[in-house]
Amino acid sequence: MAVAFIYDPIFLEHDTGFSHPESADRLRSILRYVEPIKKELLWLTPQSATKEMLSLVHSNEHIEMVELASRSSHAIDADTQTSEHSYEAALKAAGAGITAITALNKGEISSAFAAVRPPGHHATAVQAMGFCLFNNIAITARYAQEAGFDKVLIVDFDVHHGNGTQDIFYDDPTVFYFSTHQYPAYPGSGSRHETGRGKGEGYTLNFPLSPGSGDEDILPFYEEELPKVVKSFKPDIILVSAGYDLHRADPLASLEVTTEGISDIVSAIMESSKVPKLFFLEGGYNLDALGASVLQTLKVIMDSNDN
Repeated sequence: MAVAFIYDPIFLEHDTGFSHPESADRLRSILRYVEPIKKELLWLTPQSATKEMLSLVHSNEHIEMVELASRSSHAIDADTQTSEHSYEAALKAAGAGITAITALNKGEISSAFAAVRPPGHHATAVQAMGFCLFNNIAITARYAQEAGFDKVLIVDFDVHHGNGTQDIFYDDPTVFYFSTHQYPAYPGSGSRHETGRGKGEGYTLNFPLSPGSGDEDILPFYEEELPKVVKSFKPDIILVSAGYDLHRADPLASLEVTTEGISDIVSAIMESSKVPKLFFLEGGYNLDALGASVLQTLKVIMDSNDN
C-alpha cells in the first residue's frame, strides 16, 4: 500500500511575522527536498477539521479564541502568532490526521507523513502556546479511537517536550505518551517522574536529555525502551510527533543528533510494530537540516512499507 504525504498550500498562508522561526519557509524547504521522490508518494489534501472534531480535545472557549485571534491577526503570546489565514490553516493541520485515518480504514495507505503547520504538541485543551494553536496529534488520537484504533501510542522526538499532548492524556490508560526531549528546555515539563495520574499512571514515559546529547545518547531509548512499551501496551496505531529541532544544526536547541541519527530513530519506530504509523510535522528550524531529515524520514517509511 501507498505512503501518503499530506499537504495543503494553505499552510504557507499562516503568517507568523518577520523573522519568526516557525515560518512558511520550513514547508518550502521540505517540498524542495521531497521533490525527487514526489511521484513515489500518494499526495493527499487534508480536510478541514470541524468544530466537533476539535472538541474531541479542545474546549469551545479555546476554539473560539483561536478563531477570533486569527480574524484580528492577534498574537496569542510572544511566541504564538496568528494572521488572517491562521485559523483556516490550523483547521487543515488538525484535519490532516483525520484524512489519514480515513485513508487507512479504506485500505488506501499503510502510513503517512503530514507536512502541516501550525504545529501542535504544545497546545493544551485550553491554551495555544509554543507556536501551536490546536493539538493536531491529540485530535487524531481521539478520532482514531472513534474509528476503531482503541489503543494509541504517541511517540514524540521533538527537542521540546510535548506538554500539551502529555497533559491531554495524562490520566488516560488508552493513550500512551512516549517522549525524548532536551531538559531543561522550553516548556519546562517532561521530567522522568512525570508518569501519568490516576488510571493513566504508568502510561506516560519521558526520557529527558542533557544539552549536548547526541545519537549515542538518544538511540537506546528507541532501540531498547520503545520495543518494551510496544510489547506491553500493544497499540493499535502509532502516531509520531516528528520534530526535527533535535538536529545538531537547529538554532533553537542544543542537542547533537545527526540526520543519520534521526533516520535511525525513524527506523526503530517503524520496526517496533506492524501497526499503522502516522507522522506529524512539529518543530525543526534549520531549513536544510529540516528538509534533509524529512526526506530521510520518508525514505525510511517507504523502505519499511516495501519490506
